[in-house]
Amino acid sequence: MDLGNVGILGNPVPKRSHGAVSHLALDIGGSLIKLVYFSRNSEYSMKDKEEKSSNESLLVSSGEKNYPLIEGSLHFAKFETSKINDCLEFIQRNQLHLSGCERLGDTASDKCIIKATGGGAYKFADLFKEKLGICLDKEDEMDCLVAGANFLLKAVHQEAFTYMDGQKEFVQIDHHDLYPYLLVNIGSGVSMIKVDGDGKFERVSGTNVGGGTFWGLGRLLTKCKNFDELLELSHQGNNRVIDMLVGDIYGGMDYTKIGLTSTTIASSFGKAISDNKELEDYKPEDISRSLLRMISNNIGQISYLNALRFGLKRIFFGGFFIRGHAYTMDTISVAVNFWSKGDAKALFLRHEGFLGALGAFVSYEKHGFNDSMVHQLVHQSPISSSHGGYKIHGSQNGELKDNESIECSVYAS
Repeated sequence: MDLGNVGILGNPVPKRSHGAVSHLALDIGGSLIKLVYFSRNSEYSMKDKEEKSSNESLLVSSGEKNYPLIEGSLHFAKFETSKINDCLEFIQRNQLHLSGCERLGDTASDKCIIKATGGGAYKFADLFKEKLGICLDKEDEMDCLVAGANFLLKAVHQEAFTYMDGQKEFVQIDHHDLYPYLLVNIGSGVSMIKVDGDGKFERVSGTNVGGGTFWGLGRLLTKCKNFDELLELSHQGNNRVIDMLVGDIYGGMDYTKIGLTSTTIASSFGKAISDNKELEDYKPEDISRSLLRMISNNIGQISYLNALRFGLKRIFFGGFFIRGHAYTMDTISVAVNFWSKGDAKALFLRHEGFLGALGAFVSYEKHGFNDSMVHQLVHQSPISSSHGGYKIHGSQNGELKDNESIECSVYAS
């Protein structure tokens, strides 16, 4: 049973029934709001199972309880936090907030509860109550990031990949040899988390130079109105116009004694010191490129140094700063490869920006909501032909675009 195709979440959710949508979860960050929710296609009973062939079992078991197969889609969407009213309107229009009332069997507004994480879950709690009549049940941000990453690495086929020199290669994750690893989440700022197991982690470092820095400085220097516009602009730029290279200092020569080529950046934005130019004399695309290179390289280097502290070989990078952007990933990978002398790898995640929202999503089961779908999410088995499990099917090229849904189903052995 291969569902296979990705559907765009650009229109309102199909009106099947209030039960069709469940478990909306939010990650409200300083720059972006991320949403994850599940919509059901069908749910089968024991009678249905008897009518199916033995190789299409429709129930999974845990202890003494059987759980029905549920087919549906995991939906992903994001909004700028500064445009939170657009997010509220989206939730209202698609009636996503009703899932919180429904699960409790009560439509009274004061009992509609939605899981949320991030600083905005505190900052905007009153706004969600006022506009939608829902209460945000707040989950710890670091807990959710780790839970979301662990879930993706265990449950999603072709989730992690390497990217260098324009080559993307998916990495098969051994569930029995996943830990420990370093999780680097690049949002407005950057958190670096050493993950030792399910619920076992420590935030070991971070930096305030992250996605918010790129967006903020980029807006001041280029007048771009949003992150994606700034990122798109960088495609057309040439950072060597602004960055001071080793060759600029050594007359076009390499500094071979310490392994630096003439094209290595000696100082980001360094040429602006000696150039007799004003800001308007520089092309916005060159500024954007240099800024992206500086921040990405810095994050890659700091990440490796923290991995080195704990002897970690694998570094997973997440967060919406990356956006699946080739130049960003390549810069991070080159930094990790250079400083580790090829000993460590930078790995990226297809669902990079939704770690916190996914962690909030799976936390429903942790807090005792008796729902078979979440139970199957949390207690899924490794995916293979002989085991049951939760399998997410994505697009053929492995890309996840903004505001998309991924069809999925649960198989029982």
